[in-house]
Amino acid sequence: MIGLLAKKLGMTQLFNEHGRAVAVTVLEAGPCTVTQVKEPKDGGARAIQVGFESIEGKRLNKPMQGHFKKANTGAFRYLTEFRGAPQESYAVGQELRVGLFQEGELVDVTGTSIGKGFQGGVKRWHWKGGPATHGSMSHRAPGSIGSTTFPGRVVRGHHLPGHMGNRRVTVQNLRIMKIDAEANLLVIEGAVPGPEQRLMMVKKSVKRPGVVVAAKGMAQVVEEEEDEKAKKPAAKKK
Repeated sequence: MIGLLAKKLGMTQLFNEHGRAVAVTVLEAGPCTVTQVKEPKDGGARAIQVGFESIEGKRLNKPMQGHFKKANTGAFRYLTEFRGAPQESYAVGQELRVGLFQEGELVDVTGTSIGKGFQGGVKRWHWKGGPATHGSMSHRAPGSIGSTTFPGRVVRGHHLPGHMGNRRVTVQNLRIMKIDAEANLLVIEGAVPGPEQRLMMVKKSVKRPGVVVAAKGMAQVVEEEEDEKAKKPAAKKK
């Protein structure tokens, strides 16, 4: 699936055609330029390489200067590849803009989540924690993590305190609420990973490519929430 590189500008809210306030994220998407149409003979899979955010060539190292000089497209700060896109539809030097998408279309947004440093298990894994009163001396500590005689060791992958965030995250099937072609803006319903001014990758939905979804009214949202509650198994009484 082809897509665009973008920068997260921030979050706000808009009212859709049903008068419902919707939280949205504003992305500055593109324009991106095709810098290479990669073939297996070039060393790797078939892919379309695109550049984003122009930069002076003298600020790059010699190999990158040579790469952009060969493409004759100018130098860019960011490069990425989109695999699986049809090579015959794109050429070196072609400019890609938000016109790739349409309002209501579903997209996948990939970014780096906000780093939160070293965190305990309560925040990182949503542990319940120990008793708060009655002389308890264990509130947020992990406690015993060992097994009994078998297997006699800590199981691999056990949830423990550690580094949280700062990972590559993809949020799927987000709806494009509005497109501003003149300002190269995509207004996407919901939240995307990462802080403001962080680089994002927006591409057409993998699971639902080309699907255009109508805006939801308040009554429809309430009905869907009630259906989800009804599907959940009832909690057992103690």
